[in-house]
Amino acid sequence: MTGQVTSEVAAEGGSRMPVGTVNVVDPHPLNWLYITWNTMEEPVRTDERGHMVGAVLEDSRWTDEKTLEVDVRRGIRFQDGEKCTAHNFKRAFDEMQRWKAPHPPGTNLNIHQETTIEIVDDYKLLIHFPQPDGLVLGKMRGMHIPSTRFWDEIGFGYKKQGSGEGHW
Repeated sequence: MTGQVTSEVAAEGGSRMPVGTVNVVDPHPLNWLYITWNTMEEPVRTDERGHMVGAVLEDSRWTDEKTLEVDVRRGIRFQDGEKCTAHNFKRAFDEMQRWKAPHPPGTNLNIHQETTIEIVDDYKLLIHFPQPDGLVLGKMRGMHIPSTRFWDEIGFGYKKQGSGEGHW
């Protein structure tokens, strides 16, 4: 990280207040991971022992071999104050499913393109798979759930590039 304070000015009361610009540069090829992990929610995470634990996904259960019922954790808010609900989960899923290669680390994290999500209520959804996918909870480790504002204003480059494909 590089930083530069161009000058300091005295504020009322004699204390000094920094004035200028701080430039943060992260040339690491995985910097997009650090950004998403610190600004977005995820359905699941891993604990210090490497075990998968729910994050946005509070609980889940298979209702049959091709349908996963998900309870979204209540009380989660994004940085802009918006509540995180099943609607945010579905939008993130739908947006990522539009991409040919949603996961830069590898296609093993991709969820089948014909998978759909049905919202039951604000905190419950059903994920319908075209075929059984016993690895889907692990794949959700690579899914990022941002606020509505993110999709409407930035969206992984949609405003600038027209797509989120490949440049985040």
